[in-house]
Order: sequence, then C-alpha cells, then structure tokens
Amino acid sequence: MNWNNLIRQIHRWLSIAFTVAVIANIVAMTQGQPAVWVGLLALLPLILLLLTGLYMFALPYAAKWRSG
Repeated sequence: MNWNNLIRQIHRWLSIAFTVAVIANIVAMTQGQPAVWVGLLALLPLILLLLTGLYMFALPYAAKWRSG
C-alpha cells in the first residue's frame, strides 16, 4: 500500500471516529451535565484529522515543487 493511500484511509477512519465522538457528546449533553472527558472525546480524532488533512492538502504543492 502506498504511503498516500494509507494516509487517506486513516483520514477516512478518523472522520468516522470524530463523527461518533460528536454524536456521543450530543447524547451526553441531553442527559444532563456531561463529564469533562466526554467533551474532550472528540479532540483526539479532530487533531489527527487536522494533521492528515494538512498533509493531503500540501501533497499537490509538494509534487509541483519537486518537479520544478
């Protein structure tokens, strides 16, 4: 498997994890005062989504820069 394809696949799975964490956060908020960790639950996939998204965003520019 290509490195870029692996990053894309990780990005897709992270988006699913982030969506589930946001839904869990919304459900916890409807149940009353949620625990702090529930609010922070979505931050880890969000940070990793940011990193993988920035990597994929920079790919075309890096390819153009390498080719001259």
